[in-house]
Amino acid sequence: MRSDISFRDRADAGRALAAALAEWREQADVLVLALPRGGVPVAYELASSLALRLDLMLVRKLGTPGHKEMAMGAIASGGVRVLNDDLIRGLCTPPAAIDAIAQKEALELQRRDLAYRGKRPAPAVAGQRVILVDDGLATGASMRAAIAAVRQQSPAQIVVAVPVAPVETLAMLRPLVDQLICLLTPAPFFSVGQWYRDFSQTTDEEVKTLLSKAWRRELRDAAR
Repeated sequence: MRSDISFRDRADAGRALAAALAEWREQADVLVLALPRGGVPVAYELASSLALRLDLMLVRKLGTPGHKEMAMGAIASGGVRVLNDDLIRGLCTPPAAIDAIAQKEALELQRRDLAYRGKRPAPAVAGQRVILVDDGLATGASMRAAIAAVRQQSPAQIVVAVPVAPVETLAMLRPLVDQLICLLTPAPFFSVGQWYRDFSQTTDEEVKTLLSKAWRRELRDAAR
């Protein structure tokens, strides 16, 4: 755990996570999967520091009608959908509204897949030890979808590694994975961005640049 109460930026958070995962360094069967966009700078620093492979786990949050930042669920690659049934019941959100939002977010998921990955095939997950990385968790809906999407591909192990999250979200996720690593568990917890000094939005261009650098490094390493 860190002695200070915040991260300088996402890169700083990634380096801190790398220190917590030092025993995973240069393990050939370990695959780091970042949740775009904010998870990519974190995962890039982690993967670079530990000489691990980096790729994407595309997930889209399903925002509640009228309150887009309030997640009623999430979708992920492979047709995965997870929902917060208690929230949906409490807000009386009709199924048609959920379907409409899910369809819209599925289109954005496809756009990002093409924009970020291009013609590069999705990574083979079966038999791999997978580390799922984001810049932090709030409700955990997006990470739940990511875990479900990875789980259906038969990995050897699933680890969630995040810089910051509330205790109750970690408690909800812990039974779903083999290991859960979180550096800060502040209380009260209001938002992920509260625990970063620089939490400026990660752009598509930054995502593409970092992935390109990571993939070039992997090619160089494989050629040695």
